[in-house]
Amino acid sequence: MSRLPDSLLDACRCNPAAPFAQDPARDFGLDKQTAKLALTELRPWLNQQQRMLWANRRHALLLILQGTDCSGKDGVIRRVISSFDPQGLRIHSFQKPDACEQRHDFLWRYQRRLPGLGLLGVFNRSYYEGLISDPLDGLCSAAELPARQQAIQSFETQLISQSIQPLKCFLQLSRDEQKHRLQERLEKPHKRWKLHSSDLQSYREFDLRQQRWAEQLSASHSVAAPWYMIPADHRWLRDWLVASLLARELERLKLDWPDTPPPFSLEDLQRC
Repeated sequence: MSRLPDSLLDACRCNPAAPFAQDPARDFGLDKQTAKLALTELRPWLNQQQRMLWANRRHALLLILQGTDCSGKDGVIRRVISSFDPQGLRIHSFQKPDACEQRHDFLWRYQRRLPGLGLLGVFNRSYYEGLISDPLDGLCSAAELPARQQAIQSFETQLISQSIQPLKCFLQLSRDEQKHRLQERLEKPHKRWKLHSSDLQSYREFDLRQQRWAEQLSASHSVAAPWYMIPADHRWLRDWLVASLLARELERLKLDWPDTPPPFSLEDLQRC
């Protein structure tokens, strides 16, 4: 297996005192060719581990992908998560809550889509949007945020008690790189469909959103459910880091094929 070492993965753990202090263009002295080869070699191992997770059905993983627009949440899903068996995979992308969702508590739509035991769940954006996007979209007031923060802390504690381990990754993108990727989407027809008018507003509000995210990352980082700040200016490094973090979480489960007695014997089969 060719995942990145613990020392490098731990270097990506959020520093609550300054979540965005690290350079989103840092590469740890690694290179694109090595990263792409390592990810190719890692995929079969990840696939086998995920099938063991599904076979045992004692634990679940929930990969949370957050990040500014164009940071590569969809790219991680295409290049890392695509290696998994669809039977044991649940992927959900969350946009602005619709009219039905707005009639419920802000956590309701996320609770409905939690992975059951044995599954790998992926949230493309998550309940943390209720602390960042909802206030900016006028869906809640600043006065409601402390109660929402408390609700999220309780929610994540419940997840862990239910054997659902969250793996929280914030894809950190520089403002210059975000502008470059928005330009790519404008210029390339196969990328243009992903553009929304809100993308321009998000770019204009880059510093404001970074400040708000810094506050929430600091408040929600914990030993049991840490945030990992993934440098996302280099797509190849971003993918290898997320894949390696997933690999480490699967290693910790010490999975093997379940040792259960077969429901019938070879002799029973031969007699049919």
